[in-house]
Amino acid sequence: MKRLVIKVGSAVLTEQNRVAKERMAALVELIARIKQNGTEVILVSSGAVAAGYTLCALDKKELANRQALAALGQPRLMAMYQKKFERFGILAAQILLTADDFDSRKRTRHAKRAVEKLLEKGIVPVINENDVTATEELVFGDNDRLSAHVAYYFDADLLAILSDIDCYYDKDPHTYDDACPRPLVKQIDPKDLQADVTPNGAFATGGIVTKLKAADFLMRRGKQMYLASGFDLQNAYDFLIEGKQTGGTLFVPPAGED
Repeated sequence: MKRLVIKVGSAVLTEQNRVAKERMAALVELIARIKQNGTEVILVSSGAVAAGYTLCALDKKELANRQALAALGQPRLMAMYQKKFERFGILAAQILLTADDFDSRKRTRHAKRAVEKLLEKGIVPVINENDVTATEELVFGDNDRLSAHVAYYFDADLLAILSDIDCYYDKDPHTYDDACPRPLVKQIDPKDLQADVTPNGAFATGGIVTKLKAADFLMRRGKQMYLASGFDLQNAYDFLIEGKQTGGTLFVPPAGED
């Protein structure tokens, strides 16, 4: 594996209306370890609204307030990342994108060139959706689908989503006690892709459905996605560093897909 996209959501990065610093530190250490193995890492990170909320407690239900919180929180979030990456001698760079950037070949090409140059210099690009300027028509709405586009258009070998959802189950584990994890998935039931989005946490916008849509997007284009817990990173360490799948779900395209 030469290039990896890691996505971490608000459910993992926030706790009690603030950024979970210990989880962020654990994530940064994981990325540093992966880079030591010679793999380039692009990070897609939520958390700007939560970071802004720690400075100004606006009502998150109103769009204008969420945009203001994102504007306030994004530089704070990046400062936190940069401080933690410094422990490992790594620089981090901020990139804000919208869905419109991937609808334009020119914009996509320019963004990719910037990412390529950062990776060439050993810098970790930290990507987030531009919540301040994105309109309803041009918004991804969650970083799961944004990260899938980043993985595809920026030529990553794998997207790893680290979440409060530790894997893809054969049925809802919150409803059925006998729900079983699915370690390997080659096809997603269309019904699961059409289910209601049920995000967890005050700052979350996704849920299992958006993760399945991200996986489906990549599988249809011949790429893989790995879903695992972002709270306990042991499964992520095992898979992303040791190459052993001890947990989580690996989504792979059917044979012959390209």
